[in-house]
Amino acid sequence: QVQLVESGGGLVQAGGSLRLSCAASGIIFSSAVMGWYRQPPGNQRELVAIIGSDESKIYRDSVKGRFTISRDNAKNTVYLQMNSLNPEDTAVYYCNAAQPGRISWGQGTQVTVSS
Repeated sequence: QVQLVESGGGLVQAGGSLRLSCAASGIIFSSAVMGWYRQPPGNQRELVAIIGSDESKIYRDSVKGRFTISRDNAKNTVYLQMNSLNPEDTAVYYCNAAQPGRISWGQGTQVTVSS
């Protein structure tokens, strides 16, 4: 059974930082494409960043230069370092794991940025 458990969300002032973590189990982590998505209030879920098994990375334009995705295969964990946060980053953030024939999601963690 695949489990993705996010942590690290919370309330932060504009300009602040947060680090999200997602601990994975039940998957071959080293070969999975791992990603972070978010769902702002009243909007659809959107891609934030993904990292491939080869450490290649893709970012949403609005977070480039502020967010960094990374992975630790020894700990089966993917991270999202978020700096220079602004109120538009307020959303529920979800961890995602993509393997051949299977997509898995975490339960989400709330990030709220106050102005």
